[in-house]
Amino acid sequence: MLADGRLSTGHAGVLLAERRGSYPLIDLHILNTSAQQGEVESCTRRKVKRLLSFQRYCHASRLLRGLVPHTPGSLHLLDDDYLGQAGHMLSKVSAWNFDIFLFDRLTNGNSLVTLMCHLFNVYGLIHHFQLDMVKLHRFLGMVQEDYHSQNPYHNAVHAADVTQAMYCYLKEPKLAGQLSPLDVFLGLMAAAAHDVDHPGVNQPFLIKTRHHLASLYQNTSVLESHHWRSTVGMLRESGLLSHLPADMSQDIEQQLGSLILATDISRQNEFLLTFREHLDNQDLDLQLASHRHFILQIALKCADVCNPCRVWELSRQWSERVCEEFYRQGDLEKKFDLEISPLCNQQADTVPAIQTGFISYIVEPLFEEWQRFTEPSLLSQTMMGHLHKNKARWSRAKRRSAGWDCGLGWCYMSPSAGDEHC
Repeated sequence: MLADGRLSTGHAGVLLAERRGSYPLIDLHILNTSAQQGEVESCTRRKVKRLLSFQRYCHASRLLRGLVPHTPGSLHLLDDDYLGQAGHMLSKVSAWNFDIFLFDRLTNGNSLVTLMCHLFNVYGLIHHFQLDMVKLHRFLGMVQEDYHSQNPYHNAVHAADVTQAMYCYLKEPKLAGQLSPLDVFLGLMAAAAHDVDHPGVNQPFLIKTRHHLASLYQNTSVLESHHWRSTVGMLRESGLLSHLPADMSQDIEQQLGSLILATDISRQNEFLLTFREHLDNQDLDLQLASHRHFILQIALKCADVCNPCRVWELSRQWSERVCEEFYRQGDLEKKFDLEISPLCNQQADTVPAIQTGFISYIVEPLFEEWQRFTEPSLLSQTMMGHLHKNKARWSRAKRRSAGWDCGLGWCYMSPSAGDEHC
């Protein structure tokens, strides 16, 4: 890794390997726990090969299936009422209370593709980089489809939510006038693809089950490396950047990797300490490409964990979803006599407890520094206001959850009243 946080070109070779490396979906039957390991792995390789061939055919035939709109910037084929409502929502896409769940329903599950096409048009990126619209839609469709819809949290709706948050951050007065078209392109692309092909389990699970991704990336930033590798694979498969000079497309790939790898939660303190030092020393110079890149890394990290900074009605839904994904992993670990990972035991780890800890140790410290950087910022004030209110609600629910256990293992505060409800 270079001094400015970007990846050295020595990592590029591994990108030539097949994308979608986590298929088939995580299942203990394909992990190295079977006595018939060689036979299982051979069978798995055959299944994966067939699946990849089918998926490549599907990607190549998108136009026949009507996925790619006929006019640039148009929405997906929906009835007029839904088109009108989705279009109205896009006119307010910079609002922090943007309801991504509603937008996903209005776009018939195509929130990520629709949002990205709209934002690319807003910024003029299609014209600036001379992008082919068919290739752009092909790439975005591949990204959206490679998120696993069965994941309660790490799915395409989360990617769209992070992308909308990133757009809000790119519009901050402290940043907006300093960013180049390439900075904006990288920020939006990294946000959209930062969790692509997430298997719904965390890195420790992949390591202890000896999953091939853990071996491939030597137990370091396993998921983030795979998200980046998958993104580059789709860029090359779609040919989106094939018209650009080779050195420019390679630089884009490397910078996307640096941004996506920054979302590794195990590197939180590393980035937070560096960010705090820059702010204390007042030495951030956004005229420097390396400093803008670092701020894009911080912005993506903020966007990735901004759920507690949303209005309660949206924040609570995300909290439920991420904990449900944790609990599913815990149930899988319990089923196969593996040690249950932290936060994944539904009987011991309640949603209020998980969220209170997450806010206190991850979200609050990061957004306090982000507020320092963006000051004066109405958006940051709004986010911190939501964050403090949501933390207080989860804290009250945590203190009383033992007496209000309804069998779900948690309770929450009513948005309209001060009482708890199951």
